[in-house]
Amino acid sequence: MPGVSTSGHAGSPGDPAAGAEIFKKCLVCHTKEAGKNKVGPSLFGIVGRHSAAVLGYVYSPAMKTVGMVWTDEELDRYLTRPQAVVPGTKMTFPGLPDARERGDLIAYLKTLR
Repeated sequence: MPGVSTSGHAGSPGDPAAGAEIFKKCLVCHTKEAGKNKVGPSLFGIVGRHSAAVLGYVYSPAMKTVGMVWTDEELDRYLTRPQAVVPGTKMTFPGLPDARERGDLIAYLKTLR
């Protein structure tokens, strides 16, 4: 969405290079390769995808029923505190409280296509 910042600084987009570093935290449970799941689903192509849509991954009942699309805004909200946004999610990661880190991570996730 034009003019929307995910980095917490109006008008400035997130930094994908910085996001690649932050993504290393995610690699414990996720991959960036299409069709390859770990404890969590592949994050390849996540931006714009419907929640609970990766084939071959067994989602929690909570994630199956949430019915969201992973937009910049929804990812920002979810990554802040996953369990608060989707109570009952299998994701145990507590979240990223820093808005800049979330913006950078989302910018990186957009490159996974």
